[in-house]
Amino acid sequence: MENFTYFNPTKIEFGTGKEQLIGQHLAGHGIKKVLLCYGSERIKREGLFDLVGKSLAEKGIEWVELGGIVSNPVISKVREGVALARAHQVDAILSVGGGSVLDSVKAIAAGVLHDGDVWDLFVGKARIEFALPLFAILTLAATGSEMNPGAVVTNDETKEKFFISNPALFPRVSIVNPALMQGVTRDYLVYSASDVIAHLIEAYFTATVHPKLQSRLVETLINTVIETTEALLADPADYDARAQFAWAATLALNGLTYSGAAGFSYPNHAIEHSLSALFNVPHGAGLSVVVPAWMKWYAGRNPAQFERFAKSVFGVESSEQGIAALQGWYNKIGTPTRLPQLGIKETDLPAIVENVQKNVRIFGITETYTPEVVTVILKNAL
Repeated sequence: MENFTYFNPTKIEFGTGKEQLIGQHLAGHGIKKVLLCYGSERIKREGLFDLVGKSLAEKGIEWVELGGIVSNPVISKVREGVALARAHQVDAILSVGGGSVLDSVKAIAAGVLHDGDVWDLFVGKARIEFALPLFAILTLAATGSEMNPGAVVTNDETKEKFFISNPALFPRVSIVNPALMQGVTRDYLVYSASDVIAHLIEAYFTATVHPKLQSRLVETLINTVIETTEALLADPADYDARAQFAWAATLALNGLTYSGAAGFSYPNHAIEHSLSALFNVPHGAGLSVVVPAWMKWYAGRNPAQFERFAKSVFGVESSEQGIAALQGWYNKIGTPTRLPQLGIKETDLPAIVENVQKNVRIFGITETYTPEVVTVILKNAL
């Protein structure tokens, strides 16, 4: 097990009714005015927007509203948020929604305190030094953004999907009430399951050092995602299943699962980001296509771990059987496993491969994921 430092300052408020405490939490941090960001109008239809407004008003906190954040968040909307936050001189940013809203909020929080264009922070032209305090109320579990310092945003002009990460972007408080997630559609439930599993397997398979303790933790979380996804498909009102799914999503990417691991990378995300950037496919749907295709190419590089995965997660013997079982489960729950299901044709591959090369440079894996290798992986998904 490698040396590591584990740091996670985010306070999680988990459970029913916790969203009513948001005003109290902001007031406790001295917040007087907040930019309230959300995606769809669902939070207004279901009454969450009014509840949050009441909680803020009770503590004398003013708010400015920014809605319409889309599921693959874009830099143009982030720029709008930065301008709005500056114009109204807000003290903090509040995300009410899923990971896409929270990723946008993180970019806004950093962009407000940056002198130049916020995209500079994504392409390495400037470093994040500070960010406004940020808070979150989750309405969808998938990205783990509620308890980590990372954010991913697409440049809707250049079709580049890049990430930022900085300790200043840890949310101060994230409220995770599984009851607020009951309105998530069937499609986004299964896409979320794919997303969580992808977060868990990147280090699990690619790390040069991966302690058995961490492997067991990853396997337990994957099994939990599989069990709870199936339970929720059968009964969307199953609160216990939704609660366990939500907590598994948080644990998958809050730094816990790869503590003590070393030498890992995120190739599936590097490839999928290009699918989302170019074709606007849902992130989890893109991952359920990329992951099995990548596994088929990569399995020979770490056969022992792939056999372990096959046995521990699906109860089968070989790497090939484990990969087939995961792909079969994706097919069973109804998330895509082939590029044509996303509307992507073989003639689109050269443009994807070219775009991926930008991402693998940022992820530091250019030598391994050459255009030729990426082409092979993508052809596995045709």
